[in-house]
Amino acid sequence: MDGIYKSFSGVQVLRDIHLDLYKGEVHALMGENGAGKSTLMKIMAGIYRPDSGKIVYQGQETVWHNPLEARGKGISVIHQEISLSPNLTIGENILMGTKFPKNRLGLIQWDVIHKQAKTILESIGSSLDPRTKVSELSVAQQQIVEIARALSFNSEVLIMDEPTASLTDKEIDKLFVIIDDLRQRGVAIVYISHRMDEIFRISDRCTVLRDGQWISSHPISQTNPELLVKQMVGRELSDLFLKTFTPPSLAEKEPVLELITVSDKDIVDKVSLKIHPGEIVGLAGLVGAGRTELFRTIFGISKMTTGEIRLDGKRVTIKSPIEAMKHGIAHVPESRKEQGLFPNLSVKENIIMNQMHTYRKAGVLQYERMNPEIDKYIKDLGVRTASPEQNVMGLSGGNQQKVVIARWLSIGPKVLLLDEPTRGVDVGAKTEIHKIICELAEKGLAVLMVSSELPEILAVSDRILVMHEGKLKAELSREEATQEKIMYYATGEIKK
Repeated sequence: MDGIYKSFSGVQVLRDIHLDLYKGEVHALMGENGAGKSTLMKIMAGIYRPDSGKIVYQGQETVWHNPLEARGKGISVIHQEISLSPNLTIGENILMGTKFPKNRLGLIQWDVIHKQAKTILESIGSSLDPRTKVSELSVAQQQIVEIARALSFNSEVLIMDEPTASLTDKEIDKLFVIIDDLRQRGVAIVYISHRMDEIFRISDRCTVLRDGQWISSHPISQTNPELLVKQMVGRELSDLFLKTFTPPSLAEKEPVLELITVSDKDIVDKVSLKIHPGEIVGLAGLVGAGRTELFRTIFGISKMTTGEIRLDGKRVTIKSPIEAMKHGIAHVPESRKEQGLFPNLSVKENIIMNQMHTYRKAGVLQYERMNPEIDKYIKDLGVRTASPEQNVMGLSGGNQQKVVIARWLSIGPKVLLLDEPTRGVDVGAKTEIHKIICELAEKGLAVLMVSSELPEILAVSDRILVMHEGKLKAELSREEATQEKIMYYATGEIKK
């Protein structure tokens, strides 16, 4: 790709980008959210056409007219945001876009489809049943299906955009075995990730983008994490993750949220915890430990079968998210695209959605009354947008997450449930979101945060709770918590 330019609605997104990709290499594409990585990959995959510049593929200058044409030539994509059809089975999703086998009567041979899908799943070490509907899967399981679908095509080029964001360490190890196998077969892989350990473990070369411009390309062996971060964000690593931490004095404060032996119908098993005003409590555990399910129970999405919830010392009954909101509980969900955003609406409409009813007069929305509040959230949370009228899907992942947080702050909550708040977010945006979380706690908001990234849990939390198979296994103070200790409890061990 040479001299690639691309703009949307007059906003220049890519300027003079260069990228070389060779057979049998893993090429890391680095940069903050909004740097242009996903846009560049969408051009490579035929989703967008560049305004100018050229693409040379297998020695010939090429113009893709649509994604199917690019895929037919051997370019497959695993997108950052999961794009499966939830009402179809795993097998149907994996083989979607291929010619389904039929019998002599012209009927689709579903057994053959599921057998083919099972073979692909087993090749990446997954035991998922191809007949299961995607709507019944967790985010991590859906990510595995995405990977299997991309691998179902005989790809010459495979683009992986944050493929491990929802995978466990064991699943990541399996994925890297597959990547090594593909590399040996001559497949060229573009690997986008914000996890430095992955980049240095799996990549051969890297290219860094910043603000839509090419910064550098070089072998991974000739760089280091500090240099890459400096090139990505334009400042030294030492400038990042600086946070003055002043734990609130909790002795004289009543818990704002208290759970007493709370269970759901599936995995949450007699969980008891307390969170005080101004406190950030990290909730750690492996995928499937029940952290997200606990949030869904607190927020009234899942039914609570035993136990009680208390707010400000008073027992409350929460049977729906609307009731949770009335009690001052806000929930930023795990998946922005599927659960957090209204993709067809603007930044403005996404921010104000929870309070839209307060801006109606005689059934007509009064946008002029909304604007000052919306502008305040955009400014306070540092949402980078061309305009409040911009479609929210035109923002980077980090800015989309800020929009989701802004919407929930608009209800003036007492308790903020954050489920993987920096999933798929780059180093710079991650720091900004950490700062927002800490500032909210300083103003008295009680924060319960799920994160699969232990450095994040350790950096932001006052206390850390560890879950395993639906149960709380440990409560650790900030001072005593370490990655090793958290993992010890997360795997089900109990220290004597």
